[in-house]
Amino acid sequence: MALLSSSEIQSQASQLSDWTVEGKELKRTFKFKDFVQAINFVNQLVEPAEAAGHHPDLSISYNKVTVILTSHDAGGLTESDFEMAKTISAL
Repeated sequence: MALLSSSEIQSQASQLSDWTVEGKELKRTFKFKDFVQAINFVNQLVEPAEAAGHHPDLSISYNKVTVILTSHDAGGLTESDFEMAKTISAL
């Protein structure tokens, strides 16, 4: 998958709410009622990530889950990252 240009990244990012572009990463923190709900959310990520062959980096801190997307093999942001962000946002 090809890296997106700066203008393509800005265009794609403008279509996502609550996601930010930080360098070569797309990032969002989700907040839940408690740890159990946070883990349930993480478990919901497994199937779509496996199906897409695109796995997010995750950080869990009690009721917060930070999701970071980047295409490691491409060295930055690609269309796959933004598609996965849309999928995750819809959960």
